[in-house]
Amino acid sequence: MPESASLDSADYAAAVMDWRVQTFALYGQLRDLAASDPRRAHELWRRRRDELFGTHPASVLGAEARAAFTGLPVAPYDPAYRFTAALSAAGAGEEMTVATGTDGAVPFMRLGTFTIPGLGALAAWKLRSYGGGIFVPFRDATAGRPDGSYGAGRYLLDTIKGAFLGRAGGQFILDFNFAYNPSCAYDEAWACPLPGPDNRLGEAVPVGELYSPVSQLFGA
Repeated sequence: MPESASLDSADYAAAVMDWRVQTFALYGQLRDLAASDPRRAHELWRRRRDELFGTHPASVLGAEARAAFTGLPVAPYDPAYRFTAALSAAGAGEEMTVATGTDGAVPFMRLGTFTIPGLGALAAWKLRSYGGGIFVPFRDATAGRPDGSYGAGRYLLDTIKGAFLGRAGGQFILDFNFAYNPSCAYDEAWACPLPGPDNRLGEAVPVGELYSPVSQLFGA
């Protein structure tokens, strides 16, 4: 955050607003580019997220960490983990409330289920508070392993933050190469809803953002 700002300051609120504007703009570019060249879109996604993490005042990394940041751990693109999937009505209407340390109880309603060939099924959720949006977290067999993914899980879709690659032929594009860690992976001060039982995959998903502790991100 800006050096003179606090979490409750106008400066910090403006910085968060700018982060979100830039993130929405990035995913707008990605939706256009990924339709013809997913690999190039993935490289753009990786490069711009490194820029944001390493330079933006609303980065989850503090000023000292940003100054020495060396990049997020992201696996090479693998087209085998890009899918299009219909959202079935299975489980629709189920309610879930997620307790968080900073945002209180966050309510969700299940919209249905994505079935992903070779991997399993994932529940899709609607945030039932301000902003709405479709939310698909997941945890897979790489979670918590050395050189694997964040132990608590990752996000595949989070449309309230712009993280959405679009639809094709009425189906959702689910590209696990663009999966990313929640902010709480790098700073426990952030409140992050995490995958429940219906968002856990028994198979390994070795693509997308992996996990390194903050100290390793900037060579400490």
